[in-house]
Amino acid sequence: MTTKQTAVIEYKSNGQEVKLSPSMVRNYLVSGKGNVSDQEIVSFMQLCKYQGLNPFLNEAYLVKYGSAPASIITSKEAFMKRANSDPHFKGFKAGILVQRGEELKKLDGAIKLPKDILIGGWAEVKRDDRDYPISVEISLDEFGKGQSTWKQMPMNMIRKTAIVNALREAFPEQLGNLYTDEEQGQGLAPKNINNQATETTIDKKESVEQTFDVPEETQNKADEYFDKQDSETMEGDFNDSDNSSEETTSEAEQEELFKEGPGAGVHSKAE
Repeated sequence: MTTKQTAVIEYKSNGQEVKLSPSMVRNYLVSGKGNVSDQEIVSFMQLCKYQGLNPFLNEAYLVKYGSAPASIITSKEAFMKRANSDPHFKGFKAGILVQRGEELKKLDGAIKLPKDILIGGWAEVKRDDRDYPISVEISLDEFGKGQSTWKQMPMNMIRKTAIVNALREAFPEQLGNLYTDEEQGQGLAPKNINNQATETTIDKKESVEQTFDVPEETQNKADEYFDKQDSETMEGDFNDSDNSSEETTSEAEQEELFKEGPGAGVHSKAE
């Protein structure tokens, strides 16, 4: 049995109105060569709405290959926006781990000596409601999947991956179920969509009253899942915060801010 659902959903992302429909997702927001199912499109649309992501700014997109389940990918920029909107965020610092002779060196940034062997990446995120920064160290072997981007810029990629891992641990309520393409191992970039082209094309092709068939069981499961997400309290000692701040800070300013805060040299080991 199927139920007829209004295709277009509307919500706000960083103060901007966002409209999504299944055909928008299918035509503009899917990478890979597989055919996404209605269920996967519903899940993607609901996740974007629940998390306040704007896929037309490349904050989220779908990857689908053959009959394998689709992956929902989030950009690093979306992680940074979420962190910046939290008043407890006080910056981060990040870098790479290298083997230099018989020593393991922890370097700032993404540059090493020619004879250094890249081992992994590290990142620390500071919150003003924590006694210690949230620290992660990750291995290149676990994330470097051999795609061209990883081959061309492995130091930058492993540092970037360490940052999003640390941000997710620091802000599980906002980022707990979001993953980047580096973590998923896809190595893909979303389709190039600029706002002007998107608005022009969608105005011609989309109708606000467009409908599509969704199995009732699928819709009920989607509704139950996101209702549960709204009511659940994440584990851990997190204070309620007003996430309405629209401040943005450059990475350089965030790292400088981190250095100025107390406890900057203390690590808490990630599992």
